[in-house]
Amino acid sequence: MTSTFSPEAAREWRSARVDDATINARISRVRSRSIKTDTKVRLLKLALSMIDLTTLEGADTPEKVRALCRKAEQPYAALPDLPHTAAVCVYPNLVPVAAAALGADRTVKIASVATGFPSGHVPLRLKLAETEAAVAAGADEIDMVIDRGAFLSGDDEKVFNEIAAIKGACGKARLKVILETGELGTLDNVAAASRLAIAAGADFIKTSTGKIKPAATFPVVLVMLEAIREHYLATGEMIGMKPAGGIRDAKTALHHLVLVAETLGAAWMTNEWYRFGASSLANDLLRQLQRREDGYYQSPRRFSVD
Repeated sequence: MTSTFSPEAAREWRSARVDDATINARISRVRSRSIKTDTKVRLLKLALSMIDLTTLEGADTPEKVRALCRKAEQPYAALPDLPHTAAVCVYPNLVPVAAAALGADRTVKIASVATGFPSGHVPLRLKLAETEAAVAAGADEIDMVIDRGAFLSGDDEKVFNEIAAIKGACGKARLKVILETGELGTLDNVAAASRLAIAAGADFIKTSTGKIKPAATFPVVLVMLEAIREHYLATGEMIGMKPAGGIRDAKTALHHLVLVAETLGAAWMTNEWYRFGASSLANDLLRQLQRREDGYYQSPRRFSVD
């Protein structure tokens, strides 16, 4: 990855244009695909294993986080052989609670939003301190937000340098960079922000905080996947992807998996490289999987409310 900001590279990121018609045509093809039953079950379980089970509310409590951790480890007691989710995602002050609940030998990772989530409007020194504190408390992953105001005003150097600095503060923790695509305005901006984040050191690029709509739309996700593919073809380096916000049902999640498989290939079909930022999605996946056991849909009340 690029270690220092390059104005020439920034001009290249900004000059590339997205063909909206081609993007929409590809999305239409993907969303019209039918998935056979055996493949569907496998993909439903895979999607479940890719979820960052998330609670990011002002009313979050330690008990809510402990309950989230229990669900992450065993999503549904009636189907004990299901995979656990990839991670839980919480605010930095609740990372110690999650770490205690999941234990030192945890199989579920702990992700923490940081850097003044969701606005990002705090000084860099505070963003760095929050990141370092979350990692010290046990976070395996940091989900940071970019300064959208700086990006939209053309100050790519500021955005780049902040991402690079946060990457340094992460230590061994992986860094997911949230673009907040609902505020970027155009697919051209989404493409430019994706390239910038990757060059600055992102381990993952992520669509949204979940606080702004639209969020993880199919066109946005495809543009970001194409930026990852472009980087991989140029460098051989894999970058992860995390769509977040608005993915609530199994059908949508499966179409996302078709999109990533066709764009990036089988290597990305694992929670090491692909995540869903969602909680309500988990319950719909569980309902679909239980239906294949019982032959009918269980009441939503059988599944815990996140």
